[in-house]
Amino acid sequence: MTPITRPEDVPAAFQAVWNAHDMAAFGALFDKDATFVNRFGHYVRGVDAIIALHAPIHETIYRDSTLRNELIDVVHLADNAVVIHFWSRLTTGNAHPAGPHEVDTLILAVLVAQGDTWRIRALENVTLTDPRSGQPILRT
Repeated sequence: MTPITRPEDVPAAFQAVWNAHDMAAFGALFDKDATFVNRFGHYVRGVDAIIALHAPIHETIYRDSTLRNELIDVVHLADNAVVIHFWSRLTTGNAHPAGPHEVDTLILAVLVAQGDTWRIRALENVTLTDPRSGQPILRT
């Protein structure tokens, strides 16, 4: 995986490693002590735990899934820290028990610079749902 030299490149890098189903490259996006909250509210800490959370689903229900990410903004906190937000559309394939479908989420990530490379220190993924019905919604 190519080192991320600009925070703006994280959504595309996240998308690329997800779509390749390469969990080692996925883990390389994160700081060793990073935290991750998935779209179901499951919290883990550390790269090994982040990989352990994702590896089984990439071997099974998400093995034929793809992501499409779109950067929303970058908020600079300090020279070596930013918050980014990006849209993410997960498209599942036939491997998913519910069959092919799409899920939109909003991702918030805190990035830290380590030399010339940016890594994710914390990431939270929120599924877009209708607050009245609880049904997932797709953004237009």
